[in-house]
Amino acid sequence: MRNLSIAAIVACALAGPAVAQDPNAMTPAELLPLAQAEGTVVVYSFTSRISRVEEAFEAAYPGIDLQGFDISSTEQIARLTAEAGAGVINADVVYISDAPVVIPELLEKGIIENYVPPRVADRLPDGFKAPLLAQRQSTKVLMYNEEANPDGSPITNLWQLTTPDWKGRVVMVDPLQRGDYLDMMTEIVLRSDEMAAAYEAQFGAAIDLGGAANAGEKFISDLFANDLILVGSTDDVNAAVGKLGQTNPPVGFTSYSDRRDNEDEGWALQVANDVAPSNGIIFPAVLSLAKGAQHPHAARLLIDFMMGDDSETGGDAFKPFYVAGDYATRTDIVPHPDAVPLADFKAWAIDPAKTAAARAAVGDLILTLQ
Repeated sequence: MRNLSIAAIVACALAGPAVAQDPNAMTPAELLPLAQAEGTVVVYSFTSRISRVEEAFEAAYPGIDLQGFDISSTEQIARLTAEAGAGVINADVVYISDAPVVIPELLEKGIIENYVPPRVADRLPDGFKAPLLAQRQSTKVLMYNEEANPDGSPITNLWQLTTPDWKGRVVMVDPLQRGDYLDMMTEIVLRSDEMAAAYEAQFGAAIDLGGAANAGEKFISDLFANDLILVGSTDDVNAAVGKLGQTNPPVGFTSYSDRRDNEDEGWALQVANDVAPSNGIIFPAVLSLAKGAQHPHAARLLIDFMMGDDSETGGDAFKPFYVAGDYATRTDIVPHPDAVPLADFKAWAIDPAKTAAARAAVGDLILTLQ
């Protein structure tokens, strides 16, 4: 056998097939030319703020067309499941909440997959990196009209919502139509011991369940019996509660971060934080790749972008979410100065697994009450 020279060996190596780099390990600079070659990235987003992300992303990365679709989490789950069943992959990136359903129905069934950009991996607590990447924490909490209540929230205990003073004056989105609200109702049941203690604090006597299984279910039954107003969207709640010029406005469960629209919409929304035993829930807003995404490099580049730049506020990339009421998961992004500090925020943090196990029974209960 002839001996090959070193030069010949090098030439053969250079002529051979290149070893593909793992896209999950690529930096944004490495992803960029591949993403620009793909030219497009499609996002299903549970928030309309994706339009502002689109503008910032396309300015930062010319040559990539971000196509954002504002679709509620409940609708996303249904659409992604149907598309997967038909063998169709339309989305590249999925931006969604309702983790108790997303994890078993989308992640565990292989419809989406987790991706943590290496640039920010060391700036995230482990719980926000798996099973899915959490970009921020969002909320569904009790809000009131601060113009009509300049001295603070008229509600200091959730059980007040079941009293005659608040009959027909509590608003929320139908929890059978929007998963985040069903998650909140489920958390109330899971926290039944706290609800029982809050009942006694409010009324001075131990709770009489009256046939209910626990204090959480009793609260939900009493709330519906007190003419709870169910509406179709969070914006409907915000308008009903927050509209300026009201003398006796309702309260409602909505997103704390929607205070950002007060000036534009003519609202006076404010969070009712000092409420026993809690004012609602705080939960992760997650980013994931669609399994088999048609634009995999652009998808990874976008997820990296949406986690914010290296500044202390996340820069233009994170600006749509740097508002009072959204809590960044990155430890190096400073809290918003107008927000209730997370350590003082009274919302319950959900456990997606526990919520998933209990939410069907809570949904059945609510169905009987409507």
